[in-house]
Amino acid sequence: MKSRSYPERWGAEYIAPDSVRFRLWATAHDNVTLRLSGHERAMTPVGDGWFELHVNGVASGAEYEYVLEDGTTIPDPASRAQKAGVNGPSLVVNDDNYLWLHKEWAGRPWEETVVYELHIGTFTPEGTFQAAIAKLPWLASLGITMIEVMPVSQFAGNRGWGYDGVLLYAPHTAYGSPDDFRAFVDAAHGYGLCVVLDIVLNHFGPEGNYLPMLSPDFFHQQRMTPWGAGIAYDVEAARRYIIDAPLYWLKAFNLDGLRFDAIDQIKDSAEKHILIEIAERIRAEITGRPVHLTTEDSRNVIFLHPRQEDGSTPLFTGEWNDDFHNAIHVFATGETHAYYQDFADQPEKHVARILAEGFAFQGEISAQTGEPRGVDSRGQPPAAFVDFIQNHDQIGNRAQGERLITLAGGERTKVLLATLLLSPHIPLMFMGEEYGETHPFLFFTDFHGDLARAVREGRAQEFAGHAGHEEGRVPDPNDETTFLNSKLDWQKTQSEEGKNWLALCKTLLALRQQHIVPLLASAGGHAGHVIATAKGFVALSWTFPQGTLSLALNIGEATQPLPDLPGETLFALPEMADTLTPNAVIVRLAQGERP
Repeated sequence: MKSRSYPERWGAEYIAPDSVRFRLWATAHDNVTLRLSGHERAMTPVGDGWFELHVNGVASGAEYEYVLEDGTTIPDPASRAQKAGVNGPSLVVNDDNYLWLHKEWAGRPWEETVVYELHIGTFTPEGTFQAAIAKLPWLASLGITMIEVMPVSQFAGNRGWGYDGVLLYAPHTAYGSPDDFRAFVDAAHGYGLCVVLDIVLNHFGPEGNYLPMLSPDFFHQQRMTPWGAGIAYDVEAARRYIIDAPLYWLKAFNLDGLRFDAIDQIKDSAEKHILIEIAERIRAEITGRPVHLTTEDSRNVIFLHPRQEDGSTPLFTGEWNDDFHNAIHVFATGETHAYYQDFADQPEKHVARILAEGFAFQGEISAQTGEPRGVDSRGQPPAAFVDFIQNHDQIGNRAQGERLITLAGGERTKVLLATLLLSPHIPLMFMGEEYGETHPFLFFTDFHGDLARAVREGRAQEFAGHAGHEEGRVPDPNDETTFLNSKLDWQKTQSEEGKNWLALCKTLLALRQQHIVPLLASAGGHAGHVIATAKGFVALSWTFPQGTLSLALNIGEATQPLPDLPGETLFALPEMADTLTPNAVIVRLAQGERP
C-alpha cells in the first residue's frame, strides 16, 4: 500500500523496518530542528527549502515535533497522527503494522452504489471509529453498499464537521487512531460495504495551520477563496503535498474512493490541472480494484467525468448533483431564499429535466448570480450523477438544522425517497434518513476565544433573511449542546414509525438492486425523456438497452391522471388505479431490448 512515486514526500516515513526519514519544506527558515522522543537533532537542508533527516531505531508511536530558530515548536504539517490536538506533537506511524483481515477485498462496481453519508462524531453516542463498526452489519442488511465518511483529517478541537482540517494526512484523534480507522474500513469490507472518504483540498482551517509560517509560498496571497488565501497548486512542493494526500488515504487505509469537496475553489494555473493529475495518478497506481472518485462542483461541468467507449471512467466517476437537491427542496417546501431562487419558477420542470438530463442549468442564466451556469449534460449516463434529497450541507446550513421530514412532512418525504432510490441516478442518503430521523444536524465547532466569537457572530449574520431563521435563535456552534443535539437517535429505530421507515427503505433498496442496477452498466447518455409536468407532478422515462424505466410522482394538492407508463409496476405508493393522488409515486419497468 506504500507509494514511492515522489522521492521527496512530506512527513515521517519508514524507509526500513526501524529507520524513518523526516522531510519538511520550510523556505522561511535557515535551520530546523527535529525533536524526537525528547531528543533534538538538527535537520539537513537539501535544497529548494527542503529539510531532511534519517533516524534509526524509531518505534511506531514515537512523539516528534519541529523546532524553529526562535524556539517555536510545531507539529508536522504531514503528520500521520497526532498525540492530541492540532497544536501538539505528531506521532510516527508505521502504516504497514496493521494486519488486514479482508486484504482480498475486490470492491464493488459503481452501478451498485447506494451511498450512506455519515459523520463519525454524531453517528453513534461514542462518536468513534470503533463504535461505528457495530452499526456496519445493520447498514449492510438494509441494502447500503457504500459508506461516505465526512472528512476526518485532523482539525482544531474535538468537535466539528471536518471541513476545517489542517493536518491533511492525520485521522482526527477524537475519533480514534489510524489503526482504528483501518479497522472500520476493514470491517466494512467484511460486510460487503465500500468506504469512501470526503477530503478537502481547497483550503485549510483557521486554527493549527503552520504552513504560512514555514513556507509563505504555499499560498497565493493575491488569490482569495471564501476561507482565505488560495493554495499555490503551481508551486511544486505545495503540489506534492496536495497530490500525495488523496493517494495516501486510498493506499494506507484501503479506501474504495474519495469525494472531493468544492473543487470549483481549486484554481490551478498549471498546464495540467491538479485534479486531472490526481485522478490520473490514482488510476495508474491503484489498478487491482475499483476506485470511485466523486466531485462537488457548483459550476455544473462534465470535463472531469469523461466516459470511455466501454463505460469506464479514466478520471472522476461521478458528480454530486446539487441541482437535484435544490430543485427537489423548492418542489417540496416552496422555499426560494438564497440559492433556491434559481429553482423558484416551476420547480417540477427543473426536477423533470434533472432526472432526464442530469443538470437543471446547462448554460442558462442563474437568477442568484446573474451569470450563465453549467454545460450540456444530456450525453452523460444517469450513473454520472449522485443525487440526494438531503445531505450534511443542506441540513446543517440551515439555522436550525432541520431535516426534510420536518420541513415537508413524512408522507411527502417518502415519495421523494422512493424517487431518489428508484431513479437510475446514483442515490445518496444522509445518516438517519433511513428510519425517519427528526433530530437536527447543526453546524458545530470547538473553537475558543476570538475565533469562537467570530464563528458565532458570523453564523448569526449568515442567516439574516433566510427561511426558518429567527433573530437571536441561531444555535452557538461552539456550545457542546449544539453538537450533542446533532447525534442520531438510535432509539427511534425501535419505534413503530421508525420500523415503517426502515421497511420502506429496505424494500426500495432491494428493488433497486434487483431491477435498476442491471440497467446501469450499459447505460449511455440521452437516456431520459420527460413525459409530462404539472404543479407538483412529474412523469418521465429512461430508455436502456434492456428496457424502459418509467416514474411518475405527485406531491401537489390535486389528483393527476396517470400517463401511459409501459411495463410492470415495480413499486407504487400508495396502491393506485388510473390516477396519481397527492403524495403518490409509481415506478414501472418494461423489459426488452431497445428496438
